[in-house]
Formats: sequence, structure tokens, C-alpha cells
Amino acid sequence: MKLILRLAISVLSVLVASSIIPGVYIKDIFTAVILVVVLWVLNAIIKPLLVVLTLPVTIITLGLFYFVIDAGIVIFASHLVPGFTVDGILTALLFSLVVSLIQSLLNSLSN
Repeated sequence: MKLILRLAISVLSVLVASSIIPGVYIKDIFTAVILVVVLWVLNAIIKPLLVVLTLPVTIITLGLFYFVIDAGIVIFASHLVPGFTVDGILTALLFSLVVSLIQSLLNSLSN
């Protein structure tokens, strides 16, 4: 049941972020569900590898390069999920920040 709630919160946050941010397009709710699942998989598999490989840069930038990794994951997901497009790296960065903020807010309300 918690997994379904987390999926619903993630889908809602992705849809809200795409409606707020110009340059992010999600075709429909089914595309949003697929996007969330792809982002979960990429964040579980690819992101830890990127964090380890870019650790020196992340330390030098005091952790700010972590945001670039998040934006890269969003852009990579846009290439994998048909019906989801992001205009550029800054748009992807803003999208990942807004999605994270909305998810945090909704998760704190659901607990």
C-alpha cells in the first residue's frame, strides 16, 4: 500500500511540475507513471554510479554538482520515455528541484 501511495505522490508531483515549468511536456498520465518508474530505476542504478565517479567534482563544488547529476538523469529519462520532453539542462534542473520539493511536501503531509 505504501508503494502505491509513493507512486501516486510521485506521479502527482511530476504532473504538477510539468504544468508549472515551461519547457517540460508530459503527454498524459500514463506517460507520467512510466516516467516515475523509469526515474526510480535510474535513481537506483545509474545515480549511485555517477555519484561515485564524480565524487571529486562534487566535493570541490561543495555538493552542487549533485544537482547536475539529477538534471542529467531527467534528460536521460526524456530520451527513454516517449511522450516526455525537456527543453534543456536548466529546465531539467528546475524540473528535478520542483519535483523533489513537491514530493517532500506531499510525503510530509501523508505521514
